[in-house]
Amino acid sequence: MSYRAPVEDILATMRHVAGLDALLADGLAPELEDGVTEAVLEEAAKFAGDVLSPLNRIGDQHGSTLKDGVVTTPPGWKEAYHAWAQGGWNALPGPEAYGGQGLPNLVQSACTEMWNSAAFAFALGPLLTVGAIEAVHAHGSDHLKETYLAKLVSGEWMGTMNLTEPQAGSDLNALRAKAERAGDGTYKITGQKIFITYGEHEMTENIVHLVLARLPDAPPGTRGISLFLVPKYLVNGDGSLGERNDVRCSGIEHKLGIHASPTCSMAYGDKGGAIGWLIGEENRGLACMFTMMNNARLNVAIQGVAIAERAYQQALAFAQERRQGIALDAPKGAPMSPIIVHPDIRRMLMEMRAKTQGARALALMLAAALDRSHRETDPARRKAAAERAAILTPVAKAYATDIGVEVASTGIQVHGGMGYVEETGAAQHLRDARIATIYEGTNGIQAIDLVLRKLPLSNGEAVQALIDEMRGVVAAVREANTPGFGQAAARLGAAVDSLEHATRWMLATMGVDQASALAGATPYLKLFALAQGGTGLAKKALALRGEDAGAAALATARFFAEHNAAEAPGLELAVTEGAGAVEDSAAVFAA
Repeated sequence: MSYRAPVEDILATMRHVAGLDALLADGLAPELEDGVTEAVLEEAAKFAGDVLSPLNRIGDQHGSTLKDGVVTTPPGWKEAYHAWAQGGWNALPGPEAYGGQGLPNLVQSACTEMWNSAAFAFALGPLLTVGAIEAVHAHGSDHLKETYLAKLVSGEWMGTMNLTEPQAGSDLNALRAKAERAGDGTYKITGQKIFITYGEHEMTENIVHLVLARLPDAPPGTRGISLFLVPKYLVNGDGSLGERNDVRCSGIEHKLGIHASPTCSMAYGDKGGAIGWLIGEENRGLACMFTMMNNARLNVAIQGVAIAERAYQQALAFAQERRQGIALDAPKGAPMSPIIVHPDIRRMLMEMRAKTQGARALALMLAAALDRSHRETDPARRKAAAERAAILTPVAKAYATDIGVEVASTGIQVHGGMGYVEETGAAQHLRDARIATIYEGTNGIQAIDLVLRKLPLSNGEAVQALIDEMRGVVAAVREANTPGFGQAAARLGAAVDSLEHATRWMLATMGVDQASALAGATPYLKLFALAQGGTGLAKKALALRGEDAGAAALATARFFAEHNAAEAPGLELAVTEGAGAVEDSAAVFAA
């Protein structure tokens, strides 16, 4: 099925929920004036729909292959990538000093959704390149910047992130890859890495690996990890490519989904050590890598939105065409009706739509907060934006990827038996979506990060500021007195109340009973997402009153409030009173 980018809703969410209009009014994004955002999104939508979308099924069926050390991507992949890079899309957020356009995260995120909806497995590679650019630009030496950034920004070369090892997944304390000082300013890197996305391929002439490794005298644990840049091919003084570095792909994974994305096992140092250059300071690599990871978590949140949007579009088209049963108000003897007339089908479609748009609101709010954290000139406003982004990062990553799975699964249900067979393509969305809840920090880890590290920011004032904003939206919905909102004000008000109660409980509990706080971390994160996403949709609906899209925005906001946000009081109880059941379950699993 073809994909049509929802440019209108993306733009409305950027303007009225994320705060694009406010960025422009505050003079923080002058490059987006005179309709630049609209023009960029329209062109991105065309490329996504015309070039990338047709490759999605091809990539799933062919996958990437490894033969004699060479990874080959599916037919059309390489050509599409070259067209994408030549079109300047890789350079969209890149630093202008190295050929980038320097556009805000908000615009990049909107385009990222389109790439991932069109062809999830294709878009994975460029996402990691964006992260590599950020890490090198923020922490790399002048030599590394001058040697690598222009090629990475242009898309001529791609970047990767090398963290995971067979014994070191979420816990990087167990990392064993080694780095030895070579005496000439370089390092010899040895060891194995697994699950390396686009670790080897033929789409670009060079691949720039960012690798975590330990020095011989490094302190134990994560305090002893350093970050190194290790190119596939060494670069000569004149910028041309030199000899092959001592790094190779030793295998690719056979996965549930994202078949076209080569997920590689990488071997460093078979011949004595791959040559690498330090990024940042010795033993401070994790801080540098988190520059990449924070960017990646925003992008993975966008991936959740993207796969949900694609699944929703396909389910909607199927429901409009598939005929089964007869509408309740159909006259006797009427032919079979499109299944979209049946109440439960409409409920499922609205569930898909509302969850997708709620997650989009969260992700784009995060993107805008990151922009303000970099662009604000007032230190207090910059700090407030950075803390806002810090809180929203785990919420957006976890919730958006959870709903990616949920929406894709519901899409199969709308298709019925036809969704369970591969021919319709509905199953691919679920298979592809499943990885996003796992990589770049599992969603359970996101919840832990939220309650232990993010809620205490500024002694809880940062999270309270977000809650106060949500209350303002609820008040505006009440004051609007619009019949189409139904019970939205009451349901959203209850959700925000539950969030505030649970937040106070978390802040009071985590210092004295961390186990109880962690037992409620995941339901707390979902509660936060429902309140934040629901008020975001309501805010958009208020802004669009009187416009062509206003009726649909109102119906979607109401559905989310009455069906999804209505779960909030139960989640509050799971957070504040559910720890005992989790702790007592230890006896169930005792040997």
